[in-house]
Parts: sequence; C-alpha cells; structure tokens
Amino acid sequence: MAFPWTVQLGTVAVSAHFLFESAAYIAGFALYQRQRQALGDVIPDPIRSSIIVATILGAFLGSKLLFLLEDPALTMQHWRDLAYIMGGKTIVGGLLGGTLAVEWTKARLGITRRTGDLFVLPLIVGMAIGRVGCFVSGLHDHTYGLATSLPWGVDLGDGISRHPVQLYEISFLAATGWLLHTARPVLPEGGQFRGFLILYLAWRLAADFLKPGISVAGLTPIQWTCLFALLWYLRNAPEWFAARKKPLHG
Repeated sequence: MAFPWTVQLGTVAVSAHFLFESAAYIAGFALYQRQRQALGDVIPDPIRSSIIVATILGAFLGSKLLFLLEDPALTMQHWRDLAYIMGGKTIVGGLLGGTLAVEWTKARLGITRRTGDLFVLPLIVGMAIGRVGCFVSGLHDHTYGLATSLPWGVDLGDGISRHPVQLYEISFLAATGWLLHTARPVLPEGGQFRGFLILYLAWRLAADFLKPGISVAGLTPIQWTCLFALLWYLRNAPEWFAARKKPLHG
C-alpha cells in the first residue's frame, strides 16, 4: 500500500485526503439538516443561521491558532508563508473555538437553551470521514503516530512501522457515537454535546502520547489545551448532568 493515496480523475491526480475532507463536510452538513428536521429545533431559522456563522468563524480561528502554537519556532519561520498559515488546522482548536464563539453569540442574543446536541452526530461522522483522509495522506498530513513493533503498525512510506492513530480515532468516534446515542434518553438538554466534548478531549489528551510533537513539561500544546478545557468542563459536570431531563432539542 503506497502513501499518500491519490485518485485519478481523467488526466488529473487528486489527493484522496482532499476528497475525504470534502466528503466529511458534506456528510456533516447533510446529517445536521436531517437531525434538525427529525428532532426539531428550539432556535428559529434567522438566529440559528447566526449561530452557525459563529460556529464556522470560531472553529476556523481556533483551529488555526492552535495549529500555529503547535510549533512556535516553525510558525515564526513561515509567518509570511500564506500557504503554511492557511494550510494547517487542528480538530481540538476547531471544536473549542467553535464552542466559545457559539456561547458568546448566544449570550449576546439572550439565548439560554442548550443548542449543541444537534451537532454531535454530524461532528462524529464528519470527523471519522476526515480521519480516513488523514490516514491515506500518509506522512504529508503530519497526523501520523510514533514507531511501534505491534503487528498492526503501518508503514506510511518512510519504512517505519507506526501506530495508525487515525484508525484508532475512528474506532473511538464510533464507540462514542454509540455510547451517546444509547445514553440520550437520560441526558439533560445539551448533555450529548458536553459528553462528546469531554470524551474527545480526554481521548486526545491520552492518544497524543502516541504522536510526535514538541512538548512543554511533558505535554504538547494540544494536550495542554485539552487538559485545561477538561478541568473547566469537569468542574461543572456534576451540575450539568444532574439537571432535570428535558425534551431533546438543538
């Protein structure tokens, strides 16, 4: 199996990573629309549109910021390279940036209802599809794992057997989706999204020990971000999950 994968479209070779990433966005949006129609939404269309715009902008800025902080020295070397600045992104930064932007927007609009549950399934499916793209891109995506002697290690093109961390994450996302779907009847409004965010942050805090990266006091910038966010969320978790179960909306 040769990495990175490409798909031949006529005379043009297209990156499989690009195709999977595009499919992730399309599938995520389609699932969101389906969830909203099936479950209803406590937020009217004009306001929901404002929240979606805030989500996109916050996710974009958060994903870029954390990417730039992953390797400050490299960022300083390429700070004039627009392709470098625009090319990198992180899921953790996108999730947290999008969440913060939505909470700020809701506070400005006076919305107190929890609106994240509609996004859980679209996020899980979209992220899983995207991770397939990360895997087939080999070393070029910089999401590969450390060397391993385990029998399921994968050579991504440099002759080194590595942890297939992208496939690990796909398995984690599938298990998380099943768990949250099973628990949905007993979770309070917003509980699915909070549960997803807590589980994913904990996963990345642990799983990123299997990835190369620049560490500060034993943790990479992504891991430190996950740790601080987890501490904040877990501090409030008992109050959130003890809340009375409400009808599931948004």
